Amino acid sequence: MKRLMIILTIILATFSVAYAIHETMPAETTVPLPGPHASAIYKYITAEDNYRDWTLWPGKGKKFQARPPLEIATTYLNENAYYSLRVREKMANGSIIVTENYDRNRNLKAIFVMYKIKGYNPKAGNWYWAQYDPDGRTKAAGRVSACIDCHSKVKNNDYIFTEPFVK
Repeated sequence: MKRLMIILTIILATFSVAYAIHETMPAETTVPLPGPHASAIYKYITAEDNYRDWTLWPGKGKKFQARPPLEIATTYLNENAYYSLRVREKMANGSIIVTENYDRNRNLKAIFVMYKIKGYNPKAGNWYWAQYDPDGRTKAAGRVSACIDCHSKVKNNDYIFTEPFVK
């Protein structure tokens, strides 16, 4: 009986640790992250790991009033980005943030992606920027000057405007 209790205690402790780790760290995805290629990123966020199934930016909900030049937006976070936001640290490598931009009539105008890739562009926080039209055609991608220039205003917040989060 004593031996059975020890075994059950070990099993319970192992399960508790595994559960705690899962709750605090992003899970590994079964689909490998894409490289810095606009078409591969779009395929990843729409077909392989649909961003609309990701977590919404907490407290923002769908179709919130955004800052110019955006009008109305919905912002989605993959697991890495959501984890980083929760622990209030700069975004981890592999973080992907997708923002849908809508006009006043709530018609989708553009899809913006920020994707943190280790070593990609250290001068701009290692972010890869992409803009797609509603049909998925690439409008801008990579080290986009307009994106970098604008987002540099919030460099201390890891180039993210949505709200301050980096401690």
